[in-house]
Amino acid sequence: MKYLVTGAAGFIGSTVVERLTAVGHDVVGIDNINDYYDVNLKQARLKRAEHARFQFIKMDLADREMMAALFVDHQFDRVVHLGAQAGVRYSIENPMAYADSNLVGHLNILEGCRNTKVKHLVYASSSSVYGLNSKVPFSTSDSVDHPISLYAATKKSNELMAHSYSHLYDIPTTGLRFFTVYGPWGRPDMAPFIFTKKILNGETIDINNNGDMWRDFTHIDDIVEGVIRIVDVVPARDDKWSVEEGIPASSSAPYSIYNIGHGSPINLMDFIKAIETELGIEAKKNFRGMQAGDVYQTYADTQDLFAATGYKPQMGVAEGVANLVRWYKEFYNK
Repeated sequence: MKYLVTGAAGFIGSTVVERLTAVGHDVVGIDNINDYYDVNLKQARLKRAEHARFQFIKMDLADREMMAALFVDHQFDRVVHLGAQAGVRYSIENPMAYADSNLVGHLNILEGCRNTKVKHLVYASSSSVYGLNSKVPFSTSDSVDHPISLYAATKKSNELMAHSYSHLYDIPTTGLRFFTVYGPWGRPDMAPFIFTKKILNGETIDINNNGDMWRDFTHIDDIVEGVIRIVDVVPARDDKWSVEEGIPASSSAPYSIYNIGHGSPINLMDFIKAIETELGIEAKKNFRGMQAGDVYQTYADTQDLFAATGYKPQMGVAEGVANLVRWYKEFYNK
């Protein structure tokens, strides 16, 4: 099959490209290679993903004409849409970047799928859509109407936009709510990378909410395995479904939403301890209060994803952190 993978220079996207080409699919990857974080890391990911079946095109999701031409020229069978402006805190500082990439860009993807009759669109949502929810584990049957960052609001919007296109045009769409992804080739703006870098450099790490936070840390290998499995689970129209009796993650339209996480949250201090243990260095710590846009805990209920795909995360925190630290030292010659 022929795939489009957006965010192909990204943490998850580049690994998805590798997995798809390895099993014989043709893949076109796009990314705007912006400087939100280290461009050299993005280029290195693309270098790692090089394959005879992979074509990379530098392109901005928000460019309507280029995106429309891309879909017409390539006639994709499936789309894995992972490109977006990431980061909860950055959405507070630079909201317009999120409107361009996450809203306009997502609409351009939906239009491309509609006009070329793509057989399945899988796209990245986020655990941040659960916002002020306090009931755990977070379930796709829960309300997600109270986001606490613009980033989260754009991801909730993506789900609503996808549903409207599934309903109107019979485009099968699947949204994946990712939970705190970490591992080799990870994002420098995320805590696992920041902690590893600063502890190695002898710098002080900031610990939010005085360390009283819980995250459903999920290794990149487990995340990508879930993505690869779900592309083959194409949602179908269900005329028996109703708003009154159904759940928000399904529909009469060919539309699905899944959580994709480890399903076992870790206390932030325990995660930091795992990094300290692997590095053999005790971190210098600055404890501070909760930061704007942060949530106290994330915890994925992944039963529906398991039922659909047999997906079950394999990588524990000790092994996953060792994996991350080993890569970091090798990549940055530490």
